[in-house]
Amino acid sequence: MSNIFSMRQALLWLVCAVAFVCPAQYYQPDVLGGNYEQHTFVMPDDYHGKVVSTLVRCLVPDTSHRAVLYVHGYNDYFSQDEMAQKFVENGYNFYAIDLRKYGRSLRDGQFEYEARDMSEYFADIDSALAVVRREGNEQVVLMGHSTGGLTTSLYCQAHREEAPVDALILNSPFFEWNFNALYRNVLIPAVAFIGKFFPDWGLPDATRISPYAKTLLKQYNGEWEFNTEWKKPMSRGERFGWIRAIDRGHDVVHNDMNLSIPVLLLRSDKTIRGKEWTPEFHTGDAVLDVEHISKYGCKIGAQVTEVIIDDALHDVFLSRKDVREEAYKATFEWLHKEVK
Repeated sequence: MSNIFSMRQALLWLVCAVAFVCPAQYYQPDVLGGNYEQHTFVMPDDYHGKVVSTLVRCLVPDTSHRAVLYVHGYNDYFSQDEMAQKFVENGYNFYAIDLRKYGRSLRDGQFEYEARDMSEYFADIDSALAVVRREGNEQVVLMGHSTGGLTTSLYCQAHREEAPVDALILNSPFFEWNFNALYRNVLIPAVAFIGKFFPDWGLPDATRISPYAKTLLKQYNGEWEFNTEWKKPMSRGERFGWIRAIDRGHDVVHNDMNLSIPVLLLRSDKTIRGKEWTPEFHTGDAVLDVEHISKYGCKIGAQVTEVIIDDALHDVFLSRKDVREEAYKATFEWLHKEVK
């Protein structure tokens, strides 16, 4: 464990040194254009070869010493320009990380989203936070959506003795499988066990566009446009090693979480189910069970504030305008009250 810690510390010092020596060359223009910039971290190789992660930033025009670092969910990447601008308008330098094998960080020949342990992402977050701090941000809030909510919660738990951030915002965190009891208690554990020995085995790719994707995409029934190669309407089949990693992460959330920092838990008021799209999908979470989010999310620390947003989608900040404005209002009120 000490050797792993030393390696991580050495990587962080290297990141900070590079940022200090050549700040002008550190960032390149980002695909979002405008004031967005990105930097790619070359990370140590994993079991399948080279991996990178990508930091994106959009800064407050005037000097600010507050920042938020956003971590996306499964089958996702950072694309939420409106969300970033809301934080900037409220005085927060905005940063986002595309984790290894996602979005900007996906490289030829890699299997999207692959991970065998959720702690693989900790180095990506470490690297991003080192730069965020190096750039003069004294107050830093970590924010995660869905699987990113699981990842950031596990990250904060692993660092609970010396919290690396001042607060955590969870947007519909993935704290439990949205399946019936048979799947959750029998089939998923069986697949996770097999994944220990055959991590590259996988489920079939999806063959139909999900109702949730149709709810989001402008070309169907939504108002958003994004790179569908990085956020697929028909996602890849999950590998058994990834299922094992998620299931083990859930075990920690269910049994061993005790965060010391303030936590904001955002979720919808209801779950929407069904295989065919209907207008109802615009009024609830079509990905996770909101009761699971509440059950486990409210127990991860002593300072959890749960805010239920009526009619919110799985990503509450991609809901219809009046709904997401309510989510922004609640978020910034909480930040003003809880994070000093």
